[in-house]
Amino acid sequence: MSIVAVPAVSPQLAAPAPPLRTARAARDFEASLIASVLSSLEKTFAAVPGEDALAGADDYNYLGTQAVAQAIADHGGFGIAALIAKSLAAHESKG
Repeated sequence: MSIVAVPAVSPQLAAPAPPLRTARAARDFEASLIASVLSSLEKTFAAVPGEDALAGADDYNYLGTQAVAQAIADHGGFGIAALIAKSLAAHESKG
C-alpha cells in the first residue's frame, strides 16, 4: 500500500464556505424567484375557460406554489442561490 501526497490548497485559492444564514437567505430568495415564475405559469395554464374558480382556490394555489418553489430551491433550484452565496462569501472574506 502506498501513500499518495495531496497538495494543500492555499487559503487564497480556496473558496470560503458561505455561512449558514447567508446560504439560507440565498435559497429563500431563489425560492421567491421560482415562486413568481411558477405562479404566472399556474395562472396561465390552470384556468379552464368558462369555469368558475372554487372558493379558496387561490389560497390553496398560492400555498402549493410556495411549497413547490421552496422544495425546488432547497434541492439546488436553478443555481441562483449558490451564485449569490458564493459571491457574498467572497465579498465578506475581502472586507
